[in-house]
Formats: sequence, C-alpha cells, structure tokens
Amino acid sequence: MIFPTLVKGSYIESMTDEEFFRFCQDNRDVKFERTSTGQIIIMSPTTYLTGKRNNRILFQLNLWNEKYKLGDTVDSDTGFYLANGSMRNPDAAWISKERLATVPKAELDSFPHLCPEFIIELRSKSDSLLDLKKKMQEWIDNGCQLGWLIDADEEVVYIYEPGKESRTHNDFNTPLSGSPILPGFELILSELRM
Repeated sequence: MIFPTLVKGSYIESMTDEEFFRFCQDNRDVKFERTSTGQIIIMSPTTYLTGKRNNRILFQLNLWNEKYKLGDTVDSDTGFYLANGSMRNPDAAWISKERLATVPKAELDSFPHLCPEFIIELRSKSDSLLDLKKKMQEWIDNGCQLGWLIDADEEVVYIYEPGKESRTHNDFNTPLSGSPILPGFELILSELRM
C-alpha cells in the first residue's frame, strides 16, 4: 500500500498561497494538499478500482448538473483554499453559480479561496478512516453544506452537514439523495460495487 506523505519544514509551513500555487505548478506530476498549519501532504495515486469508482461518481454528478445547470462540478485534481488556511482537493465537488460569482475570475485559474457547497471523498484502501473523518469535518467547518465520505468496500457512507452529528447510510441498494443542497440528485451507490 502507498500512503500519503507529510512534508514539514519552516519554509514550507510559511509559504503564502501564491508561493504554494507556484510550488504545485513547478511539480505538476505530484498531487498535493496543504494542512491548516502549512504542512504539505504528497498524495499517492489512486488504484484502478478507486479511479473507476470515482469516475462513476463524477459521471452521475455531471449528468445531474447538466440537467439542472445550477453550478459547476469538478474532479479530484481541483484544489480549494479554505478559510482555515488549508488547501484541499475533494474527489468530487459541486459549487453553486451564486458561490462562484463571489470569486474573482482570475482566481479560478488558480486554487480559488472557496469552499464547495457539496463534496465527496472516496476512501481508498490506503486511506485512514480517522484522517478522512477529520478532513470531512474540516470541509464542514469551512463552509461545505453537505459532505459524503464513501467507503465502497464496506458499503457505508458517512454524511456530514453543518450543525449536525455525522450519520451513516448503510444501504447501497438505495440511492442517496443530495436534496435540498442538490435538488433532484441521487447517487446510485450500487454502481460503486466492484
């Protein structure tokens, strides 16, 4: 198994958002995240099965978005600067037109200072469930309205919303509704079975 690697150092931890973006651009072959304390996480590539599952998730989310046209969807290569100073890239995300309108257009060609209203994190075999749960709470604490942490191997989804305790959805035979944040969206979880 390949695990994410944490890179520490006083220079790394004091990089500005612009310096961190340039650092990422100078190292395009590597996928990074940054913690709220400035530490850089080198992300490992996903496995075939995780990539296939993520593709199925994105396909369903994009189909819904094309039908309703309420915002934009992005994949796991998209980074977002959060209010707490971290830079995270969810496996899938949706941002409303209203929230996008608050971001300067020039920033959209970088990592925008923006938290999507909806995110999905898909657990890989190499991912620590505890670390992913902390990351999900970080999304919610920074403005995300609905977050799903999907563990497809165990057939469980951890659901996160502001002001509520996280809850679980354990029935992969029943689609998972994104309403009211994503009206009309249902993720067909059975398509994630491999």
